[in-house]
Amino acid sequence: MKIIIAGAGAVGSHLAQLLSKDDQDIVVIDESQAKTDALTDSGNYDLMSINLPPTNIAAMKEAGVQHANIFIAVTPDESRNLTCCMLAHTLGAKKTVARVDNAEYVKPQYMEIFRSMGIDSLIYPEVLAAEEVLEGLKHSWVRQYWEIHDGALIMMGIKLRDTARIFDVPLRDLCPPDAPYHIVTVKRDNQTIIPGGNDVLQLGDIAYFVTTLKNTALIRRLVGKEEYPDVKSVMVMGGGRISVNMAHHKPDWLKMKIVEQSEERCHQLNDLLENDDIMVIHGDGRDTGTLVEEGIKKCQAFAALTPETETNILACLAAKRLGVRKTVALVENMDYVDMAEKLDIGTIINKKTIAASHIYQMMLDADVATMKSLTIANADVAEFVAQEGAPITEKMIRELRFPQGVTLGGLIRDKVGMPINGSTQIQPGDSVVVFAIDGLIKKMDCFFRKPEGNVISRLINQLS
Repeated sequence: MKIIIAGAGAVGSHLAQLLSKDDQDIVVIDESQAKTDALTDSGNYDLMSINLPPTNIAAMKEAGVQHANIFIAVTPDESRNLTCCMLAHTLGAKKTVARVDNAEYVKPQYMEIFRSMGIDSLIYPEVLAAEEVLEGLKHSWVRQYWEIHDGALIMMGIKLRDTARIFDVPLRDLCPPDAPYHIVTVKRDNQTIIPGGNDVLQLGDIAYFVTTLKNTALIRRLVGKEEYPDVKSVMVMGGGRISVNMAHHKPDWLKMKIVEQSEERCHQLNDLLENDDIMVIHGDGRDTGTLVEEGIKKCQAFAALTPETETNILACLAAKRLGVRKTVALVENMDYVDMAEKLDIGTIINKKTIAASHIYQMMLDADVATMKSLTIANADVAEFVAQEGAPITEKMIRELRFPQGVTLGGLIRDKVGMPINGSTQIQPGDSVVVFAIDGLIKKMDCFFRKPEGNVISRLINQLS
């Protein structure tokens, strides 16, 4: 697949890293040689770079846009991204994706307008990040929470503390074939593990469970998190776009205080957010005195969403010392993710991994309904739909040979979620949740789509 990425910033670079693991034909266009050199000189990326403005038609032609399967514009400039995609479409790119900063553009009723302009998909990272934060607040005892297929299955990443009741038990006993849950991935120190039956969970692990909604209470008891309070109010440090989108999408039961250092921005927020459950406070969220004065000890959650990663980490540490159980930090620098986890920050949000996951989903050849990268674990999870005649429908799970580092979390059939074991037979139309480390998710494509020439091969076999 030929892929052209306009913009070598945070999202573009992370996307290039994901795609380079799949041996794709990748070209990155950015006028900054320093940014493209950082990609090519690292040795971790197999790609070509062009140092010209992404809106330059000559640069697009040099990149081979007329042969591009997908053109992705993720520069910091929304107008430039839209222009790039329109040009790329006109020059022959099969599919285009643009990053935008306007929440109105991503409304479903306007998507046809952009398609008529040659823009197939829009992505707004701040909306996606806000949704992740809100999901984290709804479940105070979970590090990462994802409802798959409208809640038919639930994925939960949970930090195991000394209150857990599942240590030192082999997973074959902890998760027998009839168990209503499956432990699919474990983050331990700097390692991401797809565990086997002989593995055991340890104190400090982050274990990723897949289960159904009715069994989340069981998981909560197993991990000893019953005493965590439900979040009714949250204090947010930073009044940027993520905070604004949180305010627009928050449930009615959640009260929200936004602490913003800029007085001018506070006035803008008061104009944008006309809601009795949202209070805008002019102050420095790094000052514990300000936090205490504004009632942080009465809040069940604290979210640090400023552009400065270090500030967010320190603010969450301060909030924890003040007794807040649930903290969320926006960590934009990937080099700080492991450090933030070791400091026990809480839920970690990274815009570029969220955005890249949504774009990466479009690259998969099989019918992939959703995909997510696990921010603190080196793993991806995707919801594949099994096609008629696909190899995964031909045998029981135990008879299929998946790549090492891959496991199945569960399936959805007729809108009903259920676990998977070795005797499970996948049927056409089933949605299957796949976990994979080290960028292996792409290798699962071939199991879920009908092989080329499959019908002809069967006819030949019948005749012989």
